[in-house]
Amino acid sequence: MQTVPLQLSDVIYNATTQAFEALVTVHDTHGTRSYACAIDAPITMEFEDAAQGLATQAMRRHTFGRSDASHMPSAMPPVRAGRATQLRRMTIDRFATQQPHAA
Repeated sequence: MQTVPLQLSDVIYNATTQAFEALVTVHDTHGTRSYACAIDAPITMEFEDAAQGLATQAMRRHTFGRSDASHMPSAMPPVRAGRATQLRRMTIDRFATQQPHAA
């Protein structure tokens, strides 16, 4: 098994999402790649366990998400059948809505 150096930067606990988050940089023979990682965990989790979970997630993304032959195509927005290609903007006259209407 090959050992790949990892660097965890700015490990924080996000109380809103209840997750540990970090930027994990993986250094290997193909170069350096950084991944924004997050693991759902309680704030009481030991730092070493959180760091291990973040490192594991980064290595999975690095190993299975990498294509050495070519780059991934850019993401295309989903197209829904029967939906207009451009949505029309509705303009609301602010002053007309605030005027009292006669009964």
